[in-house]
Amino acid sequence: MSRTLPTAKGSPRQAAAVLVAEVTEHGRTLDEALIDTKSFNALEGRDRAFARAIASATLRRLGGIDVVLSRYMQQPLPKGAALARAILRTGAAQLLVLGLPPHAVVSETVGLARSAQSAQPFARLMNAVLRKVATDGMAAFASLPPGADLPDWLFTRWRASYGGDSARAIAAALRNEAPLDITVKDNPETWAERLGGVVFEANTVRLAEHGDITTMPGFDDGAWWVQDAAAAMPVRLLGDVRGLDVLDLCAAPGGKTMQLAAAGARVTALDLSEDRLVRVRENLARTHLEADIVCADARTWRPKHMYDVVVLDAPCSATGTLRRHPDVAWLRRPTDIPSLSELQGELLDCAIEMTRPGGKVLYAVCSLEPEEGPAVVDAALGRRPYEIEGTDRILRTTPATRAAEGGMDGFYTRVLHRL
Repeated sequence: MSRTLPTAKGSPRQAAAVLVAEVTEHGRTLDEALIDTKSFNALEGRDRAFARAIASATLRRLGGIDVVLSRYMQQPLPKGAALARAILRTGAAQLLVLGLPPHAVVSETVGLARSAQSAQPFARLMNAVLRKVATDGMAAFASLPPGADLPDWLFTRWRASYGGDSARAIAAALRNEAPLDITVKDNPETWAERLGGVVFEANTVRLAEHGDITTMPGFDDGAWWVQDAAAAMPVRLLGDVRGLDVLDLCAAPGGKTMQLAAAGARVTALDLSEDRLVRVRENLARTHLEADIVCADARTWRPKHMYDVVVLDAPCSATGTLRRHPDVAWLRRPTDIPSLSELQGELLDCAIEMTRPGGKVLYAVCSLEPEEGPAVVDAALGRRPYEIEGTDRILRTTPATRAAEGGMDGFYTRVLHRL
């Protein structure tokens, strides 16, 4: 459950500060905080959207925000000033990222600090700092390179992996919110016209603007589901799957399961989390698609028969999804990568063992880190040279891929052939 922080009540700015503190101070995902932060859930619809916009903008540009704030502070706020730090950061985000009227932002932010007991000692400082940010900080913020928005360790990794130009292009793409992509069962041109979008790739329709997705045409009828364009691409590398027995490991929330079922495969969807499988069942029911559901650990589960195709969208650092989940950048640590890579290798071995000779294994991760993508596959090929071979069906996308059209998530995918 969300920690109870001493705050003023009923304010979207206050709720945004609590959300940011939950991520940056307590290591919770923004999605988790959105679910059970009382001050956020007590808001009405428009105020809730405003609070979420402030929190997302703060996390998306947090590195650059902190750089600008540091120019007007002799020293950082004390480590224990969690709420005060979040209030200051969200106030700066409203000025620097959202471009809201300075007088209102400074007044509301300082008022919020004064109303929260733990932040009261810093109210005067916030007033002075935010006034300087409002008058002098905009130019400094605009001149910061894209990498300044990210943790140093992460951008340094990307420079080493992709080169300076590509790393900067990725970081620049992350400054923009992701458009809404949906996968339609059929007739993408018709749905693009009906929903005011464009056909982005195969059955992916991209929408620049949208409201509540549950009220959009086709939602109740199950004609489409939300799925980033890059997340929809791996399954297409498999070609025709009609009539094949396909196992989707780590299946939740079910996008690939629905793709496979819609393409005519007989699908078994496995996931470790029963809670996450609830969403898979709901999505299948809404889209009138079928799959056998299994709640189990893929590393210990043993199927009754081998599969023609095994799809493994493995748990990963999710650094390819920062457009949609900017909190991930501030929750991950460099030490996460080796442990995730080890888990991915274990799961890939299991996927191989569940695939019949002559079948295919699809490995995918929504990570930009090579240790979680090609390195995992290469290691498996080295361990099992007489069981699998690589194919030329390889896909690598980054947030900068087709950036002029809105970009996409970062994915690594490769199809392997079972010998």
